[in-house]
Amino acid sequence: MTMPTILQGCAHVYSRAHINTDEIIPARYLNVHEEAELAKHAMEDIDPDFLNKIQTGDFIVAGEDFGCGSSREHAIWALRGAGIKAVIASSYARIFFRNALNNGYLAIECPEAVARIKNGARLTLDLEAGVIHAPDSGETFTFVPLTDFAKTFLEAGGLLPYLVSRLKGGAA
Repeated sequence: MTMPTILQGCAHVYSRAHINTDEIIPARYLNVHEEAELAKHAMEDIDPDFLNKIQTGDFIVAGEDFGCGSSREHAIWALRGAGIKAVIASSYARIFFRNALNNGYLAIECPEAVARIKNGARLTLDLEAGVIHAPDSGETFTFVPLTDFAKTFLEAGGLLPYLVSRLKGGAA
């Protein structure tokens, strides 16, 4: 799978720090495993109108330590199922970041962008150049670049597809 290098969408800003996995997808839905069903409840305890605001390809912009709390892949599945293409945060809880990679989901770290991007702003992420463009304000932000390891996992679609490819003799 080839990952696109340019992503475009609108920003949905939740700038407070420490948004935890129970706020991304409440524990009462952890018996669900289908992304489309989980998506119906994504962010509902923070923003009950979340699903009415977003469109496929949009981004969440969040503060420090995004995805802290319980280790649950359901948080990634809910956001991906809702059509959120990536999260741009000041920083991530380590387990959330690793779950994102393991599930082939894009987590971009860029504190400067989080401090300046306004809710509803149009954004263009250039993954090759390592920049976020905000054309409405004319600003450009440089983000922590993706490592080759991260790119490999993301292009494979996550850890399991990567391992399957390796076991079948595919390129790494």
